Amino acid sequence: MHPVSDSSRDTAEGAGWTGAEPGTYRKLMPGRVEKISWLDPRMLWAARNGVLASWFGDPTGRTRGRWVAQRAAAGAPADKVIRRSDPERFSFMVIGDTGEGDDSQYAVVPGFLKASQDTSFAVLASDVIYPVGSADDYDGKFFRPYQDYRAPIYAIPGNHDWYEDLGAFMRVFCDDAPALPAEPGPRRFTRAWLRSLLWHRPRPGDGQHLNEARKLRSATAQQAVQPGPYWAIDAGPVRIIGVDTGLLGTLDAEQGAWLREVSQGPRPKILVTGSPLYVDGEHHPCAIEGGGTVDDIVTAPEHHYVAAIGGDIHNYQRYPVRLADGRTLQYVVSGGGGAFMHATHTIPRVSVAGVDERDFRCYPLRGDSLAFYGRLYGRRLRLRRFFALSEAEAQAVVAERLGIPPTRVPGPEVRVTRRIRLVAGLLGTGSRPERRRRLRLPVRKIYTQLFSPGNATYSPPFFKCFLRLDVTPRSVRLRCFAATGGLAQELNPPVEDEVTIPLV
Repeated sequence: MHPVSDSSRDTAEGAGWTGAEPGTYRKLMPGRVEKISWLDPRMLWAARNGVLASWFGDPTGRTRGRWVAQRAAAGAPADKVIRRSDPERFSFMVIGDTGEGDDSQYAVVPGFLKASQDTSFAVLASDVIYPVGSADDYDGKFFRPYQDYRAPIYAIPGNHDWYEDLGAFMRVFCDDAPALPAEPGPRRFTRAWLRSLLWHRPRPGDGQHLNEARKLRSATAQQAVQPGPYWAIDAGPVRIIGVDTGLLGTLDAEQGAWLREVSQGPRPKILVTGSPLYVDGEHHPCAIEGGGTVDDIVTAPEHHYVAAIGGDIHNYQRYPVRLADGRTLQYVVSGGGGAFMHATHTIPRVSVAGVDERDFRCYPLRGDSLAFYGRLYGRRLRLRRFFALSEAEAQAVVAERLGIPPTRVPGPEVRVTRRIRLVAGLLGTGSRPERRRRLRLPVRKIYTQLFSPGNATYSPPFFKCFLRLDVTPRSVRLRCFAATGGLAQELNPPVEDEVTIPLV
C-alpha cells in the first residue's frame, strides 16, 4: 500500500475542502442510481416497521429465533462459530452502514480496495442495504461496489435490513436461506394484530435478479457462509463476535444467552454490533431481554474483550475506557461506510467513563462537521451567505464553545463574529440534552426525517471512513481511514486515527 496522504488533522486539503481533484469513483457506479429521500412519503411509509415495533411491540426476537432455528436445521454449527485457518498474523476490514448505493457509498470503494489489499476478510457492521433491505437492492448496493474485493465479506444486520424481516439478508449471507413459512395470524384486536395489519413486507417477486447479481462476487475466494444473523469468527489469535441488535437496538434472550456462552474463555475478543455502546459522549450499554446488558458481558474481565465496534451512527468515534481492573477497552463507532453523515459538532465536550477530550477521537472533526452542515443548510434554506462558514471559522467557534484547543493546526487567526456564533448555536454545536430545547435546527438523527440526506452527499467532501485491523499474537493495530471523494484520498487513503491494542 502507498504511503498515506495528509489527514484532516493535518490540513484543510487533507479534509478534502480546497480545490481537490475529484476521484474516479463515479466510473464504478451503475448508470441509474436511486436517490434516497426521506422527504418522500413513500419512503417513510416503506420504512415504518421501526415505528410500529416501538408502538405495538417488537417481533424481531421471535423472527430472529425462527431464522436461527431454520439455519440450525440446515446444518449450521450449533455454536454459530466460523472457524477460519488464518495465520497468527492477519488483517481484516470493518466498514459500517454502507448501502445507500449513491456517490457517498461508491466514493469509499477505491480507498477501501487500496487499504484492504492482503486482508483476509471484511465485516459489514450494520445497515447493509438502505432503505428497507430489499433483495432487489443488493446488486448496486453490495455486489457491484465490492466486486473487486477478493476476500469473503461477513455482515451483521442493521435496523434497515430488518424492515423486510431480514429475508434478503439471510438469502445473501446465509447460504440462500429460504423464506420463513407463514405463521398463524395473531388474535384479533390485540396490539400484535394491529401491528400485523400495518407491517411492511417485501414486494411480490422481490429478488428475481439476485442470482445474476451474485455473479459479480462469484470467485471462490470471495465466498462466505454465515450461521445466522449473529455469529463468531475464530481467526488467528482472536475471536470476533457479531451481534444483531434488530430494529430497536436490543438483544433477545436467546441471543443474549449465546453471547454469554461464546464470550467465555481466555481468547481475546472483539465485539461488532449494530448499536454502539459509547456514542456522542454517552453510554448505551444495550439491554438484553430478561436482564443484563451487552456491556456487562464486554467489561467482565473473564471474557477478555479488547474492543467493541458499533455501526448505526454515520461517523467515526473512539472512547478508550479504562476499566476497574486496569484494562483499557476501546469503544469505537464506525458507521461512515457510505450513508449520509451524522454530525460530530453536536457532540458536547466529552466526559464519560473517565474519557475526556484528551482521549476522545472523532471523524469528521467537529469543525469540519459544522462547516459541512452550514453549507447544507445554506443550500436548503437559500441562505448561503448567512450559513457559510469556512473550515477555519468553524474550527474556531467549536473550540470557543467547547473550551478545547483547535484540533487542526490553526492558520491565520480567525475572528469569531456574532454571525458565526449564531450559526454554530442554530446548528447545535456541542449541545447537551438540557440545552436542546433552545431554538436550533435539526442536525442529529431527526435530520433524516426532515431533509433528504442525498442533498448532503452527492459531491465531495463526503467524510466517509472505514477500519483496517492488523492482528498479531501480541496486539491489534486499529486504523481509521478516510474517504473524501477526492483523488488524493483515493490513491493514498489518509489515516484519521490509530491505536495499538495489546492482547497480552
